[in-house]
Amino acid sequence: MSDLSVANTATRKAFDVQAIRRDFPILSQQVNGKPLVYLDNGASAQKPSVVLDAMDRYYREMHSNVHRGAHTLGDRATSAFEGARETVRSFVNAASTQEIIWTRGTTEAINLVANGLAPRLKAGDEILVSHMEHHANIVPWQMIAERTGAKVVPILVTPEGELDMGSFNSLLNDRTRVLAITHVSNVLGTVNPVAKMISLAKARGIITLLDGAQAVPHFQPDVRALDCDFYVFSSHKLFGPTGIGVLYGKTALLEDMPPYQGGGEMIERVTFERTTWNTLPYKFEAGTPAIAEAVGLGAAINYLNRLDRAAMETAENALLDRANQLVETVPGMSIIGTAKHKVPVMSFKIEGLHPSDIGTLLDQQGIAIRTGHHCAMPLMDFYGVPGTARASFAFYNTLDEVDQLFTALQKVQRLFA
Repeated sequence: MSDLSVANTATRKAFDVQAIRRDFPILSQQVNGKPLVYLDNGASAQKPSVVLDAMDRYYREMHSNVHRGAHTLGDRATSAFEGARETVRSFVNAASTQEIIWTRGTTEAINLVANGLAPRLKAGDEILVSHMEHHANIVPWQMIAERTGAKVVPILVTPEGELDMGSFNSLLNDRTRVLAITHVSNVLGTVNPVAKMISLAKARGIITLLDGAQAVPHFQPDVRALDCDFYVFSSHKLFGPTGIGVLYGKTALLEDMPPYQGGGEMIERVTFERTTWNTLPYKFEAGTPAIAEAVGLGAAINYLNRLDRAAMETAENALLDRANQLVETVPGMSIIGTAKHKVPVMSFKIEGLHPSDIGTLLDQQGIAIRTGHHCAMPLMDFYGVPGTARASFAFYNTLDEVDQLFTALQKVQRLFA
């Protein structure tokens, strides 16, 4: 038995992936007459039955608007809704549920912070992002920069797909006001040295935001250990429902920021002369919230909490290792992003093939991947490509599925060769 086979066998014994797959009903279907191989987890992850059941139970047994209902269903709904907030608080290790704001997703959370920090910015101030950011962590800052006269400044990346720390250090200066950086790149899978970056930024009084959308599906963040000012992520990438996300923010900053939207729930008192704001977190939660979705996200986190997270990370690393070993079996295939510290994301190109053609032909074999610029056009420009094909793995994927991916890629390459 080869060293790889021994390692694979050990991983399978330590982590019962087949039992886990049974928790995700969508994975048992066929696509185009083939068993589904779902490798588009970076775009949106699948949902375990406990999430579907929790949302169904909410609608069947307790649906009501939250907080002010003077009846039993209102109490049940409020308890489930605020219970989910506490689950999120514990998941990220926030100091209080006041620091957990429900949003529609990562994008809205970043927009909320950017607009909330706008009064602090003036002409000549600088906002540091990086060349590997998702558009959601570039465009909102550009919009605020246009309003305030501030400037968005990108940190360079290396050819290997790591943040250029020399570039970062050189860009930190007395004009830097905000550091908004991805914890994990959605294209490259790179895990950035955010703790070190935050420490250097905090020494200069710079406000820090981490985009954790691609991090939380793979490991659990600790916002107090990181000492970031803001941390944002989306439910649907964390095996929960769409339409809801999370903004963690330090209490003092959230209290200083103006509300993002006006309406119900976010008010304390309204007169035609003056309106005063509700306390945190409700100050930023105007209107009827996504109650069932919050319940679903809470159920997703509770599901993850029941897993052996260390074994889960080991299994995911084995998937990426296997994929890296098989790259040489596909002529003309090359990887975009070879950072030393990665989550199981593989962006690639095959010489002579357009990424869209690769995706279409893989779909015919039941394999789902993502193609295109991945909402990271500046990064595509850096690598001089219009887009890539991307396979992103989750803990419910198997080594056999990795093998199926590369067998299919070999077929695609031979077809065009």
